[in-house]
Amino acid sequence: MSLVDDLRSASLTSELTAEQLSDFASIGEVREFAPGDELFHEGRPADELWMLLDGEVELVQQVGHEVTTFVRMTEPGQWAGGHAAWGSRDENAVFLVTGRAETVGRCFVVPSHELAEFVRRWLPLGKHLLDAVYQTIRRADANVRQRESIVALGKLAAGLAHEINNPASASLRAVESLRNTSGYMLQSLAGLAQHGVGAEQFLELDRMRLLLQHRPAAEGGALEVADREELIGEWLDSRGVEFAWQMAPILAGRGADDRWFAELEAAVGEDGLAPAVRWVTSTLGVDGLLSELSDATNRISHLVQDVKTYSQMDRASLQRSDLTAGLESTLTMLAPKLEGVDVVRDYGEDVPEVEVYAAELNQVWTNLIDNALDAIDGEGTLRLAVGVDGDDVVVEVGDTGPGIDPAILHRVFEPFFTTKDVGSGTGLGLDIARRIVVDRHGGSIEFESSPGSTTATVRIPLAR
Repeated sequence: MSLVDDLRSASLTSELTAEQLSDFASIGEVREFAPGDELFHEGRPADELWMLLDGEVELVQQVGHEVTTFVRMTEPGQWAGGHAAWGSRDENAVFLVTGRAETVGRCFVVPSHELAEFVRRWLPLGKHLLDAVYQTIRRADANVRQRESIVALGKLAAGLAHEINNPASASLRAVESLRNTSGYMLQSLAGLAQHGVGAEQFLELDRMRLLLQHRPAAEGGALEVADREELIGEWLDSRGVEFAWQMAPILAGRGADDRWFAELEAAVGEDGLAPAVRWVTSTLGVDGLLSELSDATNRISHLVQDVKTYSQMDRASLQRSDLTAGLESTLTMLAPKLEGVDVVRDYGEDVPEVEVYAAELNQVWTNLIDNALDAIDGEGTLRLAVGVDGDDVVVEVGDTGPGIDPAILHRVFEPFFTTKDVGSGTGLGLDIARRIVVDRHGGSIEFESSPGSTTATVRIPLAR
């Protein structure tokens, strides 16, 4: 079989005339390869076009410290490189991937300058158009992707700031209150000493404090609690205890009753009652504030952990990952948009971890969930489901929005196509999601939509 016959059966050159095929065959050469051979290298000038004739070539990229698979060339006519033919003055006209031979095979290699001259000879207008389109697309693609990244980062940063602000503010309030309450507690200790409360009396007082501290929160409705507060306040006022209105809510909330007050008065006497009550309420207050501070700092810690899970910081790019954890961390990032939304989770039991590029899949979940939330606009249901179907883990993201027009449903993955209002979307989110799911993971992503129900279904193979 001649080179011209090979070119005629290849998808890239199958439409050329006999004269064009002969001319094209004359400007390049056939290069054979064996498993493990490196054909071209990422980052080097793309001064050659490599077109597959037969065999299999794996295209890989360097991501951080790891090499990851981009795509495989398996069909005659698939090609890589040659960018310098259209961007000879473009320093970015480089190989975007490294080509590694997986099997024995052959490629037809054409120098980029010869490719440019071939196109100019047979289609001068096409050469000019390709030059212009190449440069225009590079600039447009760079600008749009930069804008998309900045917008997405801004949304996540705003959401994270909103989520962290609440527990951070609570922590600051608790610390300030703790400072005041601690000072009040020290003053009450001085008052106990001034009234001659001895060691045995103090131990009894501490026992009574522990009784209240370990009691569950008092039950009852708001009116019942208010009545208890009023009775405690009147009891304290009748014995000349100052600031009774401040201490009554704390004691009522802990379930202090007539019996407890009678034992307290018997333990410290009438003279020591006021500092004793102040000491008990201040220690209970400190305990409550420490609990609030612990809850707030734990919330911040969990948010930081969710961010690390979402970004996969300090983790390998390709790793065994729990897809459910990725969905949950994504919900945390998008929490401000979840207000008023009913989130329904349907996570299957015993869903195994799968080997994936976790950080990239989190971008997919972000795009799908964000689109769903935009569709329901703060009112409706967001449904997340994870399960196993055959050899795949299946993730579904559904919403109760108005749905996608059937006439344009088949276009949702087209670059720059968007169903959102002008200025609200770039049309790259689903294109990026499709590339990550299909090209990077060998999976699939599909949409089903009708008024009141739209579902995105992502399938990730259990075995790579």
